[in-house]
Amino acid sequence: MVQKSKTPAANPDAAAPKRRGRPRAYQPEIALGKALDLFRKDGFAATSLDDLSAATGMNRPSLYGAFGDKRELYIKSYARYRADARAAMIDIFSDELPIRRRLERIFAVALDIYLSGDAGPRGCFTVMTAASEAVSDPEICAMVQEGLSELDKAFTACFRLAKENGELPQTADSVVLARLASATIHSIAVRARARVPRKELEAIVKGAVDVMVRG
Repeated sequence: MVQKSKTPAANPDAAAPKRRGRPRAYQPEIALGKALDLFRKDGFAATSLDDLSAATGMNRPSLYGAFGDKRELYIKSYARYRADARAAMIDIFSDELPIRRRLERIFAVALDIYLSGDAGPRGCFTVMTAASEAVSDPEICAMVQEGLSELDKAFTACFRLAKENGELPQTADSVVLARLASATIHSIAVRARARVPRKELEAIVKGAVDVMVRG
């Protein structure tokens, strides 16, 4: 009589295969960039959590875990926008070009930023959306004021150097000229969002620069 072979008993001490942790399905910096694009295009109130979820590819719990609530994500997006804009401008502001050439380059880069966007010109985050939220949110208000002051100071340094180099008369007021330059930046941002053609915006810039370099 043939005996049936017995199935060997399972070894309780055998190590079970380790489960790998679930990999992140998103990259935080990329997701933040997607949120930034959406807030910049539609503003805070018109952007829903569902919109943000669709844009970033993250569900609501994942969004909250990574960035906090919608307001926190908005603030982080605005901070990212300011950091990107600063990085785009810093070399031009620090490069000791003649004042006319430096201003022309600054405004050209600004137009590149404001006219960008797959769905049309997005303008400036500060002017088009953050300034509205600043009315009721002290933290955003402080960020906006800090950004405006930072821009004024950067332009002031440009005009002071131009005075030192003899490009502007000693009677020129560097602070007043800086505020005029900042106002021009804000004006072309609004007009860019309103889809004013680049040639018209460049004409505005040229007229403003002509006034400023005369001191």
